Amino acid sequence: MAKFFTSYNSPSMAVAVLLLGFLMASLTTTGAQPTGVCYGRDGNNLPPPAQVVALYRSRNIGRMRIYDPNQEVLQALRGSNIELILGVPNPDLQGLASDASAATRWVQTNVRNFFPSVRIKYIAVGNEVSPLSNAQYVSFVLPAMRNIYNAIVAAGLQGQIRVSTAIDTRVLGTSYPPSAGAFRGDVRGFLDPIIGFLANNRAPLLVNVYPYFSLLDNPNQIKLSYALFTNPGPEFTDPNNNLVYQNLFDAILDSVYGALEKAGGSGIEIVVSESGWPSAANREATVNNARTYNQNLINHVRRGSPKTSGRPIETYVFAMFNENLKTPEFEKYFGLFNPNQQPVYPINF
Repeated sequence: MAKFFTSYNSPSMAVAVLLLGFLMASLTTTGAQPTGVCYGRDGNNLPPPAQVVALYRSRNIGRMRIYDPNQEVLQALRGSNIELILGVPNPDLQGLASDASAATRWVQTNVRNFFPSVRIKYIAVGNEVSPLSNAQYVSFVLPAMRNIYNAIVAAGLQGQIRVSTAIDTRVLGTSYPPSAGAFRGDVRGFLDPIIGFLANNRAPLLVNVYPYFSLLDNPNQIKLSYALFTNPGPEFTDPNNNLVYQNLFDAILDSVYGALEKAGGSGIEIVVSESGWPSAANREATVNNARTYNQNLINHVRRGSPKTSGRPIETYVFAMFNENLKTPEFEKYFGLFNPNQQPVYPINF
């Protein structure tokens, strides 16, 4: 955020201007809040969508990600002013990829019937599909993206709604230092055409970023404080560009930016479509760690990473609720709220 200083001879005028500056800074921060929350519904005891939307609004959460076009949820979002990532479930990809008219019907039913009363911002065509996971859907992602995009164009909404897909960071082959970030060779055939599509249509890449899982996979190399944004000082300096890294989230994110550049996507923005920390049922999964990570994440993304310094990172915390049907056990406990709408721990947006 840009800062300025002006000198005044009158003390009262200086005080007035200072107070006005604080007020404007406060309003700017609130208005530019880059953080949303993922609304998963993998539970049999969750509140109805209308109550969920009311909870988002009461907590000043202005962005939501949903994983399928549930009509009751979309109806509840009408007039809420909440920006939305609307998901296409992986099992639906084949039908949308093979039949352009199916994509047209999908857009009519789930987008045109609700927009602009529902502020759909992105359509996430598939979640965490790659040759490494959900590989049975790999051949359908880009054709489905194209068909959905063409239906969006036919509706005249291409300037308002972007079509993308969400990946996880297992697709990285090199992640240290971040400037050397590169995608694995065995995913390039899948990702490179998608990156070209995003670049041509000025759409962001959605990336699920989880320092928690990196910590689990590398407990001897990664410190808890580095993963929780609580490192007292820098962890390392990237020798290729002298950018300084103090937390793992930034290092992962900037590694994906490095990989995008090497794959021809240097102008593509990243939206962090999931990030979170569980509060129970696994190593380092405590209420205190979850609260620390998520609150620090919300505060941090306003300022950007070393590579995007000064530019907020649009980020979606996973997840709104503890979901009792998720597996394995610890995945039930990523929620900010219990199903009774009481917070699992204090959190401030």
